[in-house]
Amino acid sequence: MSRGRLRIYLGAAPGVGKTYAMLGEGRRRLDRGTDVVVGFIETHGRRNTADRLEGLEVAPRRRIEHRGAVLDEMDLDALLARRPEVALVDELAHTNAPGSRHAKRWEDVEELLAAGIDVISTVNVQHLESLNDVVEAITGVRQRETVPDRVVRDAEQVELVDMTPEALRRRMVHGHIYAPDKVDAALGNYFRLGNLGALRELALLWVADKVDEAMRRYLSDEQIAGTWETRERVVVAITGAPSGDHLIRRAARMARRSHGDLIGVHIRPGTGLREGPNEELLAHRTLLADLGGTYHETTSDDVAEGLVAFAGSVRATQIVLGASRRDRLSELVRGSVINRVIRAAGEIDVHVISRDDGAERAALPPAPRRHGSPLSRRRRAAGWALVVVGLPLLTVVLDAARNSIGLPSVLVIYLLYVCIVAAIGGFGPAFVTALASTAAANWYFTQPLYTLRIRDPEHLIAVSAFVSAGGLVSLLVARTARRTADAARARAETEALIDVVGADVGEHDPVGVLLSHLRITFGQIGAAIFVREGDRSWSVVAVDGLDSTPVPSEGERLELGEDHLLTLTPGGLTAADRRVLGAFGARLVEALQRRVLEAAASDAATLARADELRTAILRAVSHDLRSPLASIKASSTSLLQDDVDWNAEQRAEFARTIDEEADRLDDLIGNLLDMSRIEAGAVEITVRAVGLDDVIAAALASLSEPTGRVVIELDDDGPAALADAGLFERVLANIVANALAHSPADRKILVQATSRDDTAVMRIVDHGPGISPEARATMFQPFQRFGDDTSGGVGLGLAVARGFMTAMHGVLSAEETPGGGLTVTLSLPLAGKSDALPLPSPAGAAS
Repeated sequence: MSRGRLRIYLGAAPGVGKTYAMLGEGRRRLDRGTDVVVGFIETHGRRNTADRLEGLEVAPRRRIEHRGAVLDEMDLDALLARRPEVALVDELAHTNAPGSRHAKRWEDVEELLAAGIDVISTVNVQHLESLNDVVEAITGVRQRETVPDRVVRDAEQVELVDMTPEALRRRMVHGHIYAPDKVDAALGNYFRLGNLGALRELALLWVADKVDEAMRRYLSDEQIAGTWETRERVVVAITGAPSGDHLIRRAARMARRSHGDLIGVHIRPGTGLREGPNEELLAHRTLLADLGGTYHETTSDDVAEGLVAFAGSVRATQIVLGASRRDRLSELVRGSVINRVIRAAGEIDVHVISRDDGAERAALPPAPRRHGSPLSRRRRAAGWALVVVGLPLLTVVLDAARNSIGLPSVLVIYLLYVCIVAAIGGFGPAFVTALASTAAANWYFTQPLYTLRIRDPEHLIAVSAFVSAGGLVSLLVARTARRTADAARARAETEALIDVVGADVGEHDPVGVLLSHLRITFGQIGAAIFVREGDRSWSVVAVDGLDSTPVPSEGERLELGEDHLLTLTPGGLTAADRRVLGAFGARLVEALQRRVLEAAASDAATLARADELRTAILRAVSHDLRSPLASIKASSTSLLQDDVDWNAEQRAEFARTIDEEADRLDDLIGNLLDMSRIEAGAVEITVRAVGLDDVIAAALASLSEPTGRVVIELDDDGPAALADAGLFERVLANIVANALAHSPADRKILVQATSRDDTAVMRIVDHGPGISPEARATMFQPFQRFGDDTSGGVGLGLAVARGFMTAMHGVLSAEETPGGGLTVTLSLPLAGKSDALPLPSPAGAAS
């Protein structure tokens, strides 16, 4: 008897239509003549789902008593006895009632499959065992019912039932998922847009992995060796080199742009010995994980072959390598890993990334001296060592072979040695070698021996030619070395100037970047810029590389315009260095001028905002403040009239008008003062643990409007937030007052208080006309009314609320209520202790 086949409909969240799709598939198979039985279905009261059951045979349920309650479960024995071709079993992750044969429904399904019955089932992504902790981190809810991943992966077909978060929330509002009394709570918690988006991405990625697994199996079964570029996979070679972080970030950007996978690999030598700890490699491994990549290690005697083999095993489409640090000679002797990877990669693209200039930038090489050797001190020392040690040894060897070689051969060997010394040590050691070689050839190998006299004129010509050739070779090598040093210096200066030109691209304030480039380029310990304050005093503008406060009188000095001074420590620059330094100085002057202009522009913008605020306040004073004053004046004047006999009811009405308009005036003035404090950054707060239930009660009590329409929902644990109690109360009062003013009289205002991770969250949900997406972008700015009447205030309530929340290091945001209206969310740090904590008020809290 063959095993049954499993088909699963996977969803991102409840309500996406998994059960509906499963029943649709059952009806299609039934229409084709297949024997289909519904083993267990849960409609959750959804009419459309119940309608899909029509015409399908439904197996009877087994009723189990547990602790006084009767629970309905799938009757596994009845279904096995019925033996349909296909069984529809809903909710694969369900936990069976105590007393059932199996603890989990997926175990019941396993038995049905073993009996040869095909099963179609449903499951949500949050029930997969491997994703349980991820889902809890996203939603704050831990799923107790889970399914082992292997059960779902072993299914013959897994079909994703997909729906956008917005569409799912609309279904919720229309009552297609939960009962109306549960809709608001669900939308504010599990069914938030962010949660649904993250769960949808998890489901898509999980299904994509399963599809990828199936494709790998197909490629293996069909013995297809090539790479199918169905998904970009970027493999980055990690060596533990200092510039590796630049390489990993570059590879991560490449993978992100192509929506591909980032895979890091470190090739260990195949010696059987494990490398010692490498802190750089550990740091690169951590960085790779932070950027969403995976880390692998493999062993190979040949780095290039091992890297290409690994890339092929993971079906990589791109390989990213860092530029080689080897010199030319080393590459010629040992070969180039990069070239071997390119030749062996085949269809895989290979990217060679240059080293990070910021991390690898070297100082300018010293300018070659006009008089003296342009070579380094080490090379000159090596040349003199060849003169002192090598030439005597060569002479001893030639003397020992006197009987085998003649004078011409000796002179050629000495000339070759002179060329070697010239190439290494320059003109001085080579010229001395030429003279000493001439003397040695004359003394040991020219007749008469052991004298400096030359008997044969031909030998005299040969020795003279040798001396001339040796001196000429030494001179040519010295000139070549000087020109090479000049070219290296020119190239370094060009690179430094290119860095200067491009240093401020994309930088908000390039002074610090330029200063750092300057210090590294000239090999200085520290660099600083000072600005003149008065006739003799200077203050530091920027500093790089120095731990202590710099002094203007120390180090090399360069004036930057009339008011700025650049100092380099310890200094010691050459004339050539100062020429390049002049270019740096010009760019620094431009950057400093840019900083001054930006500061002036910022001050001008601040003044402009202040003028706008002042104009708005004057407009509010001239109109909105006069209205309550006019009402108070009219009512009080009427009460003071002696010629009119007002009855008690009329007098009471005048008194109520005065009282209401005085309260309104007090609110207006209070908001104006609060806004002024926020704009000035003068909000003083004391943060402590504040119970959300206490804040809600105090805020509602402070409102003059009736609050009977406000419905409060609190978590059982009564969360507390770190906030200033008075400011938090004002914020909530402003938000609730707005909701009451703009909601229909027959609609409730919902205030929810809950905790999520380390955050206390309060949501105020109304079902009024709402605010358009365009208006939501400016709704928290001062004096915004959005076309409503002017009787309610000057449009400062939401701006004050945002300013107070920012001052308390909280977040205030707004979104559309599904079905119409506005939902305002207040988020503050969750209280962990009740100690008072004074915090500085951030400047510009309302901005």
